[in-house]
Amino acid sequence: MTLQQGLSFGLIGATVLCFIWGRWRYDLIALGALAVGVVCGLIPIKSAFEGFSNDIVVIIASALVLSAAIARSGLVDTLMAPLLPHLKDERTQAPVLATVTTLLSMATKNVGALALMMPSALRIARNTGVSPGRLLMPMSFGSLVGGLAVLVGTSPNIIVSEVRQEALGKPFAMFDFMPVGGTLSVLAILYLAFAYRLLPKGRAAAIDIDAALAANAYVTEVEVPEGWSYERSRVADLQKAAGEAVAVVAVLRGRKRIASPHPNRKLLAGDVLLLEGQQQELNELIVKARLKLTDADRPVVMDEPADEVRVVEAVIGAESDLIGQTARGLTLNQTYGVNLLGVSRAGYRMAGRLATVRMKAGDILVLQGAEQLLPNALQALGCLPLAEREVRLGGFRHALLPTAILAVAMLLVAFGVLPVAGGFFAAAVVVVATGALRMREAYAALDAPVLVLVAALIPVSDTVQASGGTDLIAAWLSGAFHGLPPLLTLTAMMAVAMAATPFLNNAATVLIVAPIGLELAKHLGLSPDPFLMAVAVGAGCDFLTPVGHQCNTLVLGPGGYRFGDYARLGAPLTVLILLVAPALIALVWPFAGR
Repeated sequence: MTLQQGLSFGLIGATVLCFIWGRWRYDLIALGALAVGVVCGLIPIKSAFEGFSNDIVVIIASALVLSAAIARSGLVDTLMAPLLPHLKDERTQAPVLATVTTLLSMATKNVGALALMMPSALRIARNTGVSPGRLLMPMSFGSLVGGLAVLVGTSPNIIVSEVRQEALGKPFAMFDFMPVGGTLSVLAILYLAFAYRLLPKGRAAAIDIDAALAANAYVTEVEVPEGWSYERSRVADLQKAAGEAVAVVAVLRGRKRIASPHPNRKLLAGDVLLLEGQQQELNELIVKARLKLTDADRPVVMDEPADEVRVVEAVIGAESDLIGQTARGLTLNQTYGVNLLGVSRAGYRMAGRLATVRMKAGDILVLQGAEQLLPNALQALGCLPLAEREVRLGGFRHALLPTAILAVAMLLVAFGVLPVAGGFFAAAVVVVATGALRMREAYAALDAPVLVLVAALIPVSDTVQASGGTDLIAAWLSGAFHGLPPLLTLTAMMAVAMAATPFLNNAATVLIVAPIGLELAKHLGLSPDPFLMAVAVGAGCDFLTPVGHQCNTLVLGPGGYRFGDYARLGAPLTVLILLVAPALIALVWPFAGR
């Protein structure tokens, strides 16, 4: 072992130990390793930041933006609507939600697919009295396996394809992963459809700040537009569409006010409705029923042409000038450039028009205004903005456009018209340019810690290969595996990737293990493709911990899970994958090559 190799191994080893220790953030550890590599001379300064422009980072970022655009479109809720009446208990909910999430992961990045489905799953669980913990982990595991089926479904596939490109001059194609990943997805769905019963029942979910804020019941004001019709256009139709989560407090027809209207009351064009409910349910009903917020279309003063219209929540402070005043009396739009879209007051149901409600200290307002001018308006009004979160009430949604853009991009990539990075980057730009996703939402969709982690570890992992360290490890492993059947060697390689993922993060695992698998295949005189596939599958299948993949972390709080719960459902699935996947890979990707 040379000094350069020793230093490279030492840097990787120290990075792994820091990951396992968990004292610092993953992205900070990766940046620290990059800095140490530069200072020690292991990483040339001209190469230190190449990871940030690497195709891997571009593809992952673009996939996250596209996933957010599809979530914003509401298409998933529309497709799920026919299924909802049949999902009455966990016996139907767990298999269906896991299946849908798995299939969605084949169309976009797995963490995006899970994020698309989680709100629907939580709403279904709440409405039917089912514990979210019985639904969310099967969905997470389904998204992990489903992501294995396409190139952009999961980070390991993207990184393995890039490793193959650098080593063999040709990356894996978009659907090269489908025979293995698709078969494993079917296997996982069959397992999860019954094994969800291994999870604890009735575990209380942790509530984050967003959930706490979302629990506020707002009253907002909408108008029935000309030519409007929705089913039979009755009050009952609206409340049914919202799953009884939104109440029609009053109907204002001309100068007539109808409080607590009868469910059979017919709604007419020009009626003004006072709706009460949580922000997300209100938004979905307004968009689905094509109602019009009474103040949302009033002009908003823009400080800059490129400003975006933003909606925020704010609480009225004790010294606010709003106390005792009405929105109409203060002329909020003309004086401050903001529109009042909703009001929440604890313990009190407001039944009058928003413009005439007299404000009190502690009221929570939903205000619309220009992004650059809102802070000044809030300060002038004596309002304190609540925690940063996306707030929506009404507005136009592009239902099919993001999906169409993604489908075109995938086809262009699949037929080799565009490279993967170029195709998905172009699709992400088009999604924002067409208004299907606002720029602020696109930035929010980017998972910065993961992007930084991957970008920083690319040059760090390259030090092992540049110093000849991967050749050295491959020689050791080939000696250890000498005489063993290739299938057993492939299984061992997958097991190494599976064991490392909970501690390294799946992207880091591939960056370190894939070059070793490549060199091991060369030493054994075998095709590298099955070994790269084994690393991708192993790194993408962390079913044992909440920290190895963002999907598992995403469901930890909402599902009320503990660390050991993951192994209860995940250990049998891990063994199942480890038994089936190597043979399947060897069948699709022969050891002797094609």
